[in-house]
Amino acid sequence: MAYVDEDGSSDTGEDLNMLDGHKRHPVNVVPSGSSGRKRSRKATGDAIVNAMLEIASTSKMRASAILKNEDRFSISKCIKVLDELQGVDERVYFHALDLFENNSSAREIFVSLKSDKRLPWLQGKCGVVPFR
Repeated sequence: MAYVDEDGSSDTGEDLNMLDGHKRHPVNVVPSGSSGRKRSRKATGDAIVNAMLEIASTSKMRASAILKNEDRFSISKCIKVLDELQGVDERVYFHALDLFENNSSAREIFVSLKSDKRLPWLQGKCGVVPFR
């Protein structure tokens, strides 16, 4: 047990009597390696671990969504949709393949268009005037 003088200085000892004219009072001293501090560090560590797990989970979900989106507008998907179109001449067909190879935005536009708008859009990209 430690003792504190009325003037604020501390001393250790067992005697509560007056020493040097100062009355001494018992003081609770918390050791430097207290369990409160350890609990605080553990709680902080747990919070950091939980935050990192949340970031990892969010990152995995985002990556999955990106891959799903890429699959939806993949070159093979565009070719499948292109093959289903009626009236596509060979020149437009091969130009579309080149367009899809180098331009993910064009793939997304093509697949997202209504089916009756796809051929005129491709023909416009190829510089071909559609027949009416």
